[in-house]
Amino acid sequence: MQLTARDIASLTGGTLAGNPDIIVTGVAGIKEAQPGDVTFVAHPKYAAALKTTRASVILLPPAMDADLPATRVLVGEPMSAFAALVQKISPPPIRHESGIHPTAVIHSTATLGQAVSIQPHVIIEAGVVIGDNTLIGAGSYIGHGSTVGANCHFYPRVTLREHTVVGDRVILHTGVVLGADGFGYELKNGAHQKIPQLGNVAIGANVEIGANTTIDRARFGTTRIGKGTKIDNLVQIGHNCVIGEHCIVCGLVGMAGSTIVGNYVTIAGQVGIAGHLTIGDKSIIMAQAGVTKDVPPGSLMLGSPAVPHKDFKKINAATQRLPEKLRHIEEELATLRARLSHSA
Repeated sequence: MQLTARDIASLTGGTLAGNPDIIVTGVAGIKEAQPGDVTFVAHPKYAAALKTTRASVILLPPAMDADLPATRVLVGEPMSAFAALVQKISPPPIRHESGIHPTAVIHSTATLGQAVSIQPHVIIEAGVVIGDNTLIGAGSYIGHGSTVGANCHFYPRVTLREHTVVGDRVILHTGVVLGADGFGYELKNGAHQKIPQLGNVAIGANVEIGANTTIDRARFGTTRIGKGTKIDNLVQIGHNCVIGEHCIVCGLVGMAGSTIVGNYVTIAGQVGIAGHLTIGDKSIIMAQAGVTKDVPPGSLMLGSPAVPHKDFKKINAATQRLPEKLRHIEEELATLRARLSHSA
């Protein structure tokens, strides 16, 4: 990659301020950027970094333009412009030719759509249906009676247990497991006995699921992920959970069985959610919260156990002041004891 600042302004539709001929050979974040890199700033909270960055060219909104040594490209939406620039200058994406690799094992009753790409060592069991233009990555397993929609992309070593349903345009990253048994046991005669897990998992259209995330099959019925939802790496979703449409579930979330999550919910990193709860539409569960009760729609929750954000701030402020208050109480007690001692 080698572009001038003039090229970058042309590609992004921005206004150039500074040296139009400066050469850019890489892209980086505002703090990591070195001479020869192009970076961006989209929010005033990063304004201080503009004074210390070593980047040669910075994309930023006109309102944040200042007297800086770096060349600037002023653009209304720097983040989007930067993303578009990276796509234009990056190597073309890896493309897999359609067809079936000779090492793949495909049952005679499976139905494959047009222009599918089945990579090495894939196993496709009886009764599977795979839609047009779908790619199944190397070493993946598609269990009996499962259905996969059109234009899906499964990275290597994805596992779908039996009767899993996946909609169109779904992306599953390496190590995703859909339809493993739910964690269900009953204590009988002093031993944990397994409860049969007879349901399945259904994934809506346009869902993306990150690496090594697991979604358990229902005990009976279906564990569901709604269309447009995006799930990060290392997430565990228990049996019979239902997640609505266009939700964001960040890394290391653990969701116990039979939890119902509404639409447009954001669940931040390391959140734990107890079972049989309901999370209302458009709620935000902030990082490391522990949810033990139902959450009304539109809530902003924080803490463990999770409480409304405003309440958490009050509790936290009071907790921070507690040592000082205890010190004052101890001083007052010492004074009172001294007075009592003298009066006696």
